[in-house]
Amino acid sequence: MLMPWLLSLLGLVILLLAGDALVKGAVNLSLRLGVPALIVSLTIVAFGTSAPELLISIKAVIDNAPGIALGNVVGSNTANILLVLGIPALLATMHTSECSTRKTYNFMIAASVLFIALAFRGVFDWIAGLVLLGGLAYVLADQFGEARNHRNACRGDSAEEPEGADPDMPGWQIAVFLVLGLIGLPLGASLLVDNATIIATAYGVSDTVIGLTLVAVGTSLPELATTVMAALRRQADVALGNVIGSNMFNLLAIIGIASLVGPIEVDPAFLQFDLWVMLGASLLLIPFVYLGRDITRIWGIALSALYALYLVVVLI
Repeated sequence: MLMPWLLSLLGLVILLLAGDALVKGAVNLSLRLGVPALIVSLTIVAFGTSAPELLISIKAVIDNAPGIALGNVVGSNTANILLVLGIPALLATMHTSECSTRKTYNFMIAASVLFIALAFRGVFDWIAGLVLLGGLAYVLADQFGEARNHRNACRGDSAEEPEGADPDMPGWQIAVFLVLGLIGLPLGASLLVDNATIIATAYGVSDTVIGLTLVAVGTSLPELATTVMAALRRQADVALGNVIGSNMFNLLAIIGIASLVGPIEVDPAFLQFDLWVMLGASLLLIPFVYLGRDITRIWGIALSALYALYLVVVLI
């Protein structure tokens, strides 16, 4: 059992390094294109950090393990808010009061409600998949439209540079950071999740519990790595945008694509508990999005404690 532990540790190291590279690349790309870091984090960063969830969910559907596929997404979205925002806040206050995320947050809540409504059909089939992917297309079109308008409006203006950005960074170096991040994150997550699953199954843990806890936490580690680095670099817009964008991508794209590969049956336990926990966790962002609150260390403790409580309930 020594090798799985060593490979899990290697995966974690790769995640941390890739998260740092992706944040650097995304922030400097936003500077180069004249696009807000928030918009970049909602697309490139969010898609890159959600790649492990997509790969694992598709594999779970092919392997006829719907509990892992659905639990991966639902558990990951809960972890993204309670854990991914909670732990970085313990290290440094995230000044989310300076971020404008209301519109994208509304999209995330709408995606959550749509996802829950489709779940009550009892199965995510190709029809549900097309509905979810249609929602994703609408969100992406809106975000790219905003990015284009912002770039046109800022021509000729000396817009404030994001903290930590290097205006002299060459394009090839930005590309290297982005590529290393986008490749390293799913690679690190795959190493960590695969070997952690081997360790967990040795103790007789069920697939559904693995999906909601171990796999969900493992596939949320790219978001955690990226958000920790963003918080330490005082890039709150990247941190919050990464979580919101990743949650939308998880709901609309991952299950949308996976359900086209094969039907995903919904366990009644999801309808009774886990989906509502996911929605409740999403609503906890209201003070930071609408009331201008920063995510302080006290909030970090509260969010982390809530996630620990959720794990206890699921495992019991």
